[in-house]
Amino acid sequence: MDYSTVVDVFTEMEATSRRTELTELIVRLFRSTPRELVDKVVYLMLGRLRPEYEGVELGVADKMALRALAISSGLDVKRVEEMYVRRGDIGEAAEEALSRRVQGVLFRDKLTVERVYYTLERVAALKGQGSQDAKIRYICNLLNDAEPREGKYILKMVTGRLRLGVADYTILDALAIAFAGGKESRDVLERAYNLTSDLGLVARSLVDGGLDAVKAIRMELFRPIRPMLAERVASAEEALERMNGQCAAEYKLDGERLQIHKHGDRVKIFSRRLEDITSHYPDAVDAVVTGIRYRDVIVEGEAVAINQDTQEYLPFQELMHRRRKYGVEEAMREYPIALNLFDVLYVDGKVCIDLPYMERRRILEGLLVDGSSGSGGSDGGSSAGGGGRTVSIVPMIIADDAKTIEDYMFKAINEGCEGLMIKDLNSPYRAGARGYSWVKLKREYRSELADTLDLVVVGAFHGRGRRVGRYGALLLASYSRDDDTFYTVCKVGTGFTDEDLNRFYTMLSPYRMEHRHARVNSRLEADVWFEPRIVVEVIASEITLSPLHTCALNSIRKDNGLALRFPKFTRVRDDKSAEDATTVDEIVSMYKRQLKVTRQVHVGGE
Repeated sequence: MDYSTVVDVFTEMEATSRRTELTELIVRLFRSTPRELVDKVVYLMLGRLRPEYEGVELGVADKMALRALAISSGLDVKRVEEMYVRRGDIGEAAEEALSRRVQGVLFRDKLTVERVYYTLERVAALKGQGSQDAKIRYICNLLNDAEPREGKYILKMVTGRLRLGVADYTILDALAIAFAGGKESRDVLERAYNLTSDLGLVARSLVDGGLDAVKAIRMELFRPIRPMLAERVASAEEALERMNGQCAAEYKLDGERLQIHKHGDRVKIFSRRLEDITSHYPDAVDAVVTGIRYRDVIVEGEAVAINQDTQEYLPFQELMHRRRKYGVEEAMREYPIALNLFDVLYVDGKVCIDLPYMERRRILEGLLVDGSSGSGGSDGGSSAGGGGRTVSIVPMIIADDAKTIEDYMFKAINEGCEGLMIKDLNSPYRAGARGYSWVKLKREYRSELADTLDLVVVGAFHGRGRRVGRYGALLLASYSRDDDTFYTVCKVGTGFTDEDLNRFYTMLSPYRMEHRHARVNSRLEADVWFEPRIVVEVIASEITLSPLHTCALNSIRKDNGLALRFPKFTRVRDDKSAEDATTVDEIVSMYKRQLKVTRQVHVGGE
């Protein structure tokens, strides 16, 4: 397959701001792709060579890529660097440099998708002494035969900047339309994706064996399952109503959610975003190896920073010191953790996700070496791994009245937790799904919303005064899974320190776009647009109707959406992807609860 065919579609994808058109372009590309290359095209479209959890990185810095570009174009390195600075985009610099080649090439082999993909695989595999020079040679090998536009996407790919903004769900839609007869087959593909976290595998199975092959896909060790997600409620009464009068109430810890895969002494740990973060938690690996009695296990838990002297839980920000490539041993000593398990997905050949919650809890409580029941409170939780809180089961009670839940939440908060997770006693583990089988119940705030919101940065506005040269405010959006679109809900310009403002300018730079992203729906015109990737947490005073924002547009009142009043930035959510952000439906529910409370107060006042 000619690489130019892929490049033509990539160029159109970058230029569109309509999601339907984006889907149509991907369908067209899939239908023109040989069946044996569909998975490779999926990965290339996502800017990687393998599923994200495998952690395959090309390891090519800008300076190395520019050296390769200078060699292939015959231009001076300094001149190529000037192009990069002027253009602000390494792909556009490559296109310009290759169009100005010092010497024309009489015979140039056409680039194919196969050649580009397998050459980049070799680049990614190179490690150690002499690997940089070898990587440059491989990249030059591609650039020498590349047309300028092809070179643009090759350099974007090798430097990790091929960001077409296409979402997993858009690709699933396109696969269903291209190979399965229409979007009605999307649910089958999504289930397989939720169990494997590998779009390439789903695509390859579909084109090779049809929907039956996709339906046959099963979960496997060391291939992470997309996590089950929770909705939110405002009160214990609402939680009980959602659970038909009886529920499990677990501590909601202020830590990092982990999915842990164990096969004998081999352990891998994946983040909520399914990144391999095993290297950040060698102490958790040791605790799992020594503390879990079974050979093959997939469990979910929460790593929480603790005070080593008092064994008290510490805030989430303390745990983030563990996110480092170097000095891990030192970080372990300075920021020790407690590992708290809350679910089991697989044990010694037994798939547990379709079992009801209470059956999974029973299995979970039997996993630990010398474990006890684990129910009934923080001192009742089972633990293993050398004493203390090294690895434990998250405390849980069964409740059927609001007061019991509220009392338990007060106890959890006093022990350093965020609140409670309320769970349906009979619910299976629904991989990749968000619903009311699990709900979050957090402490209430006086004069503020009952909960924080996790929103996606989709745009920014230039700063003035002290903020000149930085962003003065960010345009934030909520996510709608129904149409895989981000809808604006507020501008936030408060709560930032000077350090935050500098960090955002750097953090957002790789995601900057010339136009509004195809998956963003906005009535406001931002000064700068971004691919929806960065998630931030905000708190606000209330949710109001707004003619300016598109969140829940027309669902409450014609030509009005919902917006946050007095939003304030609290932190960056590095552990969440854009699709994990607070949804439009959640904000609608929060608005309706707020409206109900306001009416009750008004009537009471009368």
